[in-house]
Amino acid sequence: MSRPDDVSPSCPVPLSQYGHVLLAHGGGGRLMHDLIERVFLSAFRNPALDTGHDAAVVDAGGARIAFTTDSYVVHPLFFPGGSIGTLAVNGTVNDLAMAGARPVALSAGFIIEEGLSVEVLERVVASMRDAAREAGVPIVTGDTKVVDRGKGDGVFVNTAGVGLVEHGLRIAPASVRPGDAVILSGDVGRHGMAIMAVRENLAFESAIESDCAPVTAPVLDLVASGAEVHCLRDLTRGGLASALNEIAGGARAGITVEERLVPVREDVRGACEILGFDPMYVANEGRFVAFVPEADAARAVDVLRRHAVSASACVIGRVAAGPAGLVAVRTALGAARVLDMLSGEQLPRIC
Repeated sequence: MSRPDDVSPSCPVPLSQYGHVLLAHGGGGRLMHDLIERVFLSAFRNPALDTGHDAAVVDAGGARIAFTTDSYVVHPLFFPGGSIGTLAVNGTVNDLAMAGARPVALSAGFIIEEGLSVEVLERVVASMRDAAREAGVPIVTGDTKVVDRGKGDGVFVNTAGVGLVEHGLRIAPASVRPGDAVILSGDVGRHGMAIMAVRENLAFESAIESDCAPVTAPVLDLVASGAEVHCLRDLTRGGLASALNEIAGGARAGITVEERLVPVREDVRGACEILGFDPMYVANEGRFVAFVPEADAARAVDVLRRHAVSASACVIGRVAAGPAGLVAVRTALGAARVLDMLSGEQLPRIC
């Protein structure tokens, strides 16, 4: 794809700003959101894309198919709790799960930098194999390309996934309603801080490990429980804050979150304070939010807590009729602040 500066010289917002976000941050934040709206959605617009969800759901021969794709450019390639390979599998499997889909098959594309050792590539591929086995989904097709030395950062991985939607729910931001409970599946910020701790050589009593894991099992159990699931969203780039802002915008509703109810591990909180990050905006790779009617909230939390990956699930907030698109956080002192989407992205290239 060409540089954003070359896309549309008539764009009223200088595209050099978008280029800075793309090149320095790897995507995310309000500028990237605006870029996607202005350039990509305007070109490709269709009903499946317009849902603004992690995976598109399309009808195919009487079946409902979920389809998603993502690219992974994380550095370092290996980090406590995972690797670019585990991210590539779990990230795509989890995007399918956010549509309530059971994963059926994945593809894997590798852009390999000239000079990458075969041993490193074998480690990446082995981690993908193991992650795919854990998620219960085969990698059935793929592709490889080699780029010149200095232009690939070791290896980039793209994965696409197909899943089956075996329920009649319409899981999407537009389904969210005032009065819905906002359920968070677990503590936030671990993935981003695991990578940043390695990059910054931060030493803690115990290493912060990424939360990278598949969330298909708890999601499918939640759907099967009979709870009326309105929306699901995994908390990857931009973290909890960006996910809530995207959903509030798509639902044309307001969301209020109780800060004291959002679980953050003490080592993660400490790392965030040292590096100047807000854990609400830090990326996760095994966490999601679920929106369900208040009447279903207790049942939904109970179902999620039966699984290790979501054992600390809890209700953190509620949906209100408005102001539309506004996400507010009520602090422990009772004050309220707006949890806005960042103009850029807090952390560079961590997923």
